[in-house]
Amino acid sequence: MKIALFRRDASHIDEKKLNYLAGRLTTLGADIFYCTSADSGELPSDTDLMLSLGGDGTFLAAVDFLKGRQIPVAGINFGRLGFLTTARVDEGENAWIEDLVNKKFDIEPRLLLQASGVEMPEGVHPYCLNEFSLMRLGPSMLQITVSIDGKALPTYWADGVLVATPTGSTAYSLSVGGPIVAPTTECLIICPTAPHNLNVRPIVVSASSRIRISFRSKDTSANMSVDNHGFQVSSDSCITLSQAPHKALYVTLRDMSFIDALRDKLMWGDDIRNNK
Repeated sequence: MKIALFRRDASHIDEKKLNYLAGRLTTLGADIFYCTSADSGELPSDTDLMLSLGGDGTFLAAVDFLKGRQIPVAGINFGRLGFLTTARVDEGENAWIEDLVNKKFDIEPRLLLQASGVEMPEGVHPYCLNEFSLMRLGPSMLQITVSIDGKALPTYWADGVLVATPTGSTAYSLSVGGPIVAPTTECLIICPTAPHNLNVRPIVVSASSRIRISFRSKDTSANMSVDNHGFQVSSDSCITLSQAPHKALYVTLRDMSFIDALRDKLMWGDDIRNNK
């Protein structure tokens, strides 16, 4: 089994744990090699699995690094929260390492969002696993027009707007009041950010929807981001969002679940009364 160990360039991870992980993988017969976000993005054609070493930001970078190649990615938490991560190196047996080598894991196809209509900076891929966002640059709010399959929503007067995938429902979208969505659900979430209208709420639409976004602002430009890539766009831009033609392959170990992650990492439903 050929396994790529991916980390972000200049990231600071525990080298002792990394060496332990690499040693266990090699002992179990895996053929491993290292790559970073600063590399060209080329991988051997027979790569079976990629391990993303870090936190959620590293996982997003790993998906971006693959640029559509259908290689499963397992997140190994060398960071902090690590909601997207599958496991972490600890003081125990770390039996999950053997499970990965023996392919005792599940693969969840995760929806990717594709942005078009604006020129992307060099090196920025137009796909995102978590969310697209458009945010004001200066003090003036944005006047945002959103249409779904040609049908316009009421104008958003807000700091910005984001469109999240189900995977991204527990990220930026959650922090601005969006719903939690099971990651394999086929939908998209549209959330205004700090809307001035009290009667504006997030809306969930079909994954097959074609979403067009334009804006006006006294600042004449805004900040657009595709996962962890950000750049400025002018007010004459019209951005189209749609489901990407391929999906990210997310590795989950058999004893883990989305509900477990909500409870353990986001403390979902944590209540002192439940401990009595």
